[in-house]
Amino acid sequence: MSMIVKQIWTANAYRNFNYLIACSETGEALAIDPLDSAKCLQTAKAQGWSITQILNTHEHHDHTGGNQAVVDATGAKVLAHAKAGHAIAGMFRGLIAGDIIKVGKTVELEALDTPGHTMCHICLRSHTDQPALFSGDTLFNAGAGNCHNGGNVQSMFHTFTQQLNRLPANTLIYPGHDYIENNLRFTLSREPDNEKAATLLKQVSDQDVNHAYVSSLQTEREINTFFRLDSQSVKAQLQITFPELRTQWDEETVFTKLRELRNTW
Repeated sequence: MSMIVKQIWTANAYRNFNYLIACSETGEALAIDPLDSAKCLQTAKAQGWSITQILNTHEHHDHTGGNQAVVDATGAKVLAHAKAGHAIAGMFRGLIAGDIIKVGKTVELEALDTPGHTMCHICLRSHTDQPALFSGDTLFNAGAGNCHNGGNVQSMFHTFTQQLNRLPANTLIYPGHDYIENNLRFTLSREPDNEKAATLLKQVSDQDVNHAYVSSLQTEREINTFFRLDSQSVKAQLQITFPELRTQWDEETVFTKLRELRNTW
């Protein structure tokens, strides 16, 4: 299938990424979390695309705040998690796990029900030769979403281990924010001997975020501490901070403690 992805750097304080996914044949496009409605509309116009659908990965305002302006300009239909209707105005289609979103003639995206950051969170997986995951605030480059505002860390753990980590290794990762530098520094604080994380940190420390580095799931497994729950280095560092954990090394405990530490990083 022929899918075109435009990652749009908002340059705002929250460091949001917005996305346009377009059909190469029809020029129809899906906007993912178009907070910066002006940039999304300008990009679509420059490419000759028509935004016909909006997908909100979840209900937080920094992902839904641009909906109305895009709807007003294009008449696009708003899609989100089936349980998010109370929090997202004007929702046209509620999605459950396995639902397919079609964009034009060439693009198919599958909804994954990925609770954790909130309990109404959708990730999108593309049905393409080179798979892609639009991961919202669930999976970041080298990190995991927080669970502060309506989330649940146990749900996030299960989303990571039972869903995300089972996707193909070559899946491209398109997150909702650019936190890669800080997340890599966190990885290195938890796993100081992670040479791949150290190398990548040097690579991205002065990157142009308008042309941001795009990782794969394989890379995330190597540099994202939330996928590295059985790493001896990760466990050794946690033992220093949480001595009481010496006999409690199940993966959920490791994940939960890592998320706890990241909350104040």
